[in-house]
Amino acid sequence: MGNAIAGSGAKRPARAPREATAPTQTTDRTTTSRSATDANRKPAAKARLVVSRLNLTFQEPSDPDIATGRNALGQPVRTLPTLVLYPSYQAPRAARIGTAARANSRRTYPLIIFSQGFDLAPTVYGGLLHAWARAGYVVAAPTYPDTDSTGPSTGLGRLYEADIIHHPADLRFVLASLLATSRNRHSRLYHLINPREIALIGHSDGGDVTLAAAADSCCELPHIAAAVVLSGAELSTFGGSYFSHGSPPLLVAQGSADTINVPACSVQIYNAAPQPKYYLNIPNAEHEPPYVDPGPMRTGVIRATVAFLNAYLKRRAAALVALDHGGPLPADETLTSGPTAPPLTNTTVTGTTTLTIPVTSTYCPGA
Repeated sequence: MGNAIAGSGAKRPARAPREATAPTQTTDRTTTSRSATDANRKPAAKARLVVSRLNLTFQEPSDPDIATGRNALGQPVRTLPTLVLYPSYQAPRAARIGTAARANSRRTYPLIIFSQGFDLAPTVYGGLLHAWARAGYVVAAPTYPDTDSTGPSTGLGRLYEADIIHHPADLRFVLASLLATSRNRHSRLYHLINPREIALIGHSDGGDVTLAAAADSCCELPHIAAAVVLSGAELSTFGGSYFSHGSPPLLVAQGSADTINVPACSVQIYNAAPQPKYYLNIPNAEHEPPYVDPGPMRTGVIRATVAFLNAYLKRRAAALVALDHGGPLPADETLTSGPTAPPLTNTTVTGTTTLTIPVTSTYCPGA
């Protein structure tokens, strides 16, 4: 459940982790004019922008009772496997002979840290993660203990949702470790991350963690440039107070037919947040499909999140302004930025009759 801890609500069925599909490779194209003297020369081949993958494992010093193992010195640690996707360039000849893609050493990229939902592997979100990397971001997706049945466990149970209380600290450690890795000249991430351009994104329980790290006095991180909460909630278990110190620019996305993280939870977040803030309403969407299943809903989430990130991390606001003014989003999705969330509806079709059903729930179980 996106806004509950173990024992606090009905359990939802487990979802088998699915591997991400291979990243789509895109080619940069340029058009140049040639003089008569070089008209017969063969144009230089253009390097291709591709998405590369790196698996890292960080070991966070820990109290013994919440550790997932011990390091080489026998000290208790929480093990945090972290999938990293990043833009890189591959020369055509390298592509033909199968050599590895290499990072573009001439520039750095903004960093996204993505926090998964409960009982979901980060690879389930492969479509989103690859889209953000193709858009020019380094994307890091840690696996928090007891959150993925194939991941690290504290020994309290293969899946133990109450461990979420420790995940904001895990996120902080992953961020610090990634920044340290990007300063290591022997790392593939060397000089690839811009430490002044960091965004946090999370879904469900991961959305709760993202919001806590971005806007809860219990655990907020400094220097976060933007945050995206995908069907998350203000989780009271963290303690502290939300938005008491403001927040970075915020995008809240919510399916209107979500019965796990009900719309009231996202409305509560949005209405309490200071501006700039944006609300993406996904009509008829349930808890997971808009973020994990291919189709128009996920396409809309990709368009909205990339436009939002580009506006606040790359200072390219035009696309976000266009979406906010009724720009094209599939599946009847809408993006708004008013002081309060818009009235929400579900639209269903019965035979030849279209029914519009107001979303009236005002109670968020996680609050």
